[in-house]
Amino acid sequence: MNFTNTIKIFLVAALLTPISLQAQILTSDSIDVFVKQKMQQKHIPALQLAIIRNNKIIKLNTYGTANLEYNIAATDQSIFSINSITKAFTGVAIMQLAEEGKLKITDPISMYLDSLPVAWQKITLQQVLTHTSGLPDILDEDEMVLGHGSEKLALQKVKALPMEFNTGDKFSYNQTGYVLLGQIINKLSGMHFTKFIEERQFKVAGMPLTRFGDSYDVVPNTAGAYRMTKMVDGQFTMNNNPGTAYIQFPLFFRTAAGILSTAGDMANWIIALKEGKLLKDKASIETMWKPAILNNGKIGGFNGLTNGYALGWPTVTRDEHPAVGPVGGGRSALFVYLKDDLSIVVLTNLMGGNPDRFIDEIAGYYINDMHEANGFGLAPNLKKLRAQLLKKGFDNAVSIASNLKKQNASFQLEENSLNTWGYQLLNQKKTSEALNIFKLNTILYPGSANAYDSYAEVLEIAGNKADALTNYKKSIRLNPNNKNAAEQIKKLASK
Repeated sequence: MNFTNTIKIFLVAALLTPISLQAQILTSDSIDVFVKQKMQQKHIPALQLAIIRNNKIIKLNTYGTANLEYNIAATDQSIFSINSITKAFTGVAIMQLAEEGKLKITDPISMYLDSLPVAWQKITLQQVLTHTSGLPDILDEDEMVLGHGSEKLALQKVKALPMEFNTGDKFSYNQTGYVLLGQIINKLSGMHFTKFIEERQFKVAGMPLTRFGDSYDVVPNTAGAYRMTKMVDGQFTMNNNPGTAYIQFPLFFRTAAGILSTAGDMANWIIALKEGKLLKDKASIETMWKPAILNNGKIGGFNGLTNGYALGWPTVTRDEHPAVGPVGGGRSALFVYLKDDLSIVVLTNLMGGNPDRFIDEIAGYYINDMHEANGFGLAPNLKKLRAQLLKKGFDNAVSIASNLKKQNASFQLEENSLNTWGYQLLNQKKTSEALNIFKLNTILYPGSANAYDSYAEVLEIAGNKADALTNYKKSIRLNPNNKNAAEQIKKLASK
């Protein structure tokens, strides 16, 4: 077959392919490229991805290496620890018992458990689920469960500790309450909570590869666990390559963490939940996904993204494309977008891979305005600034910001937000734009060592070593303990 005929066949095939299918293929390919780039940037050995629309899995893919020691490729059957995403399963279990009339989330935990300290007795199931209880934590300062694996000893030790704060005053991530929830599920369901979750969620949703376990268990096709940090002289330091991580969850702790699963199984779980197979009443799901309101009327969460916490489910509470977003071990995450027909599961085997930080960008391949490059996620005032910069040029950032302030005295640009946006622009290969944003930050916050440090870093990347050196020196004058600036000054001065 000659070259001309080959081209003709290709064109005919392209014309016969539906436009919607062509778009899906292009989207899928673009996501693959993006995911592989993220894996390379973050040193993630293996990643599983599932995307759900219209209660169907429209993309299921696995990338990378499940086992670095033996160079075993990851597959769709590879099993990943989901760590604290387990808490979302516990939230569903509690709501299942609520639908059966066996409890109310507003009930105090003392209705179901005896021998609790007096200060614990009025705490409600809802406050325990949402990490607003003020209970002392059953983890020690090294993130190890108290009691050396003994439930009795662990509870004895934690009950002797004082409350951390007045119930409802703030959000503080706490594992103790989830151990208590496990005891309540045991009592009210008539079976161990692991069995209850297996029967009522894993089997109902169609999750054949999902199970409870940890690093101690021999799990076929496990993707294992890796991390980029190691302990040196009592401090965590960064490795250049992933090292093996060991995680153990005592049986009584597995309402908080301990489920192993696949992206495909997790997608089936989300679909079963949305189709009413796990919870019959839509109001139950609405209650489960409603973030707790603190005593001051606000919500509290992990960070600016997962900024609220509901019944076992972190929430991404925002005006645009809100979501619920369980995260686990800094390695796995799933987002269910509440106003969009879209859910995304990302499981990895790297602690510190933090896929919750790039799930929104994956969503952007289906909802265009969610791309970071289109300004998604920027604070309202930053969006106003961005709109003007796009019209008048980033070189005019200082004067534009000044005019916006004159027009509205309450207009304020936060230092950290500007800094974050600057690095986003840098990642998007927009070095000139990033430089202008970092320069603006030094003008707005002349007393910030970090502002000058970031500006110097990007000047150095841009090849302007003289100005980079000047700004590193300004940074170290403001903060003599800035080790990065000191190292960069030494390096640049020697050239």
